[in-house]
Amino acid sequence: MPDPITRRQFTALAAGLVAGGTGVAMTADDPKPTEAPFERDYPAPAFKPAWKRPQINRQLVLDFVIFAHSDPDMTKKLLDKEPMLVNAFVDWGGGDWESGLGGAAHMGRRDIVEVLLAKGARIDIFAAAMMGQLEAVKAFLTLEPKLIDARGPHGFTLHFHAQVGDKESEKVLDYLQSVKKIELKPNPFKKP
Repeated sequence: MPDPITRRQFTALAAGLVAGGTGVAMTADDPKPTEAPFERDYPAPAFKPAWKRPQINRQLVLDFVIFAHSDPDMTKKLLDKEPMLVNAFVDWGGGDWESGLGGAAHMGRRDIVEVLLAKGARIDIFAAAMMGQLEAVKAFLTLEPKLIDARGPHGFTLHFHAQVGDKESEKVLDYLQSVKKIELKPNPFKKP
């Protein structure tokens, strides 16, 4: 059994999570994340993967996901540099995984979402809602009705994603409200 963590370790870890870290403790002296402590308390898998290529650099993934929120030129530039970024994810901690597509979708950036989809990004229900893809959203919810309560990156709801989209996503928002009516708050990312 692993040793219990100290109050100081807990505080540092919690501060890292609140600061939007990758699930690891970060301090002012060491701004780079380190992997959270882990000790396997179950049998190791029998399958041993063969690493064929080096993993994509974490800083490059982080930069890409951040740029994909709002900068189409840098998003394209980084995709040219490393095409596999299109489906890379950042772990913001606590199960908050985000891809470039997720960032662009919750910001209502149709232009960036279209670039990412054209490059092979795996569309999800959140991007479909923002893009106004009513039939896709209906298909997802038919397959699994509980997805109406699903949360995307940073905990943003399906309703939020439909709300941040353009005129095309209004029909998705109306549909989502017919499935489950919620109080819609002003969306800070909605373009006027």
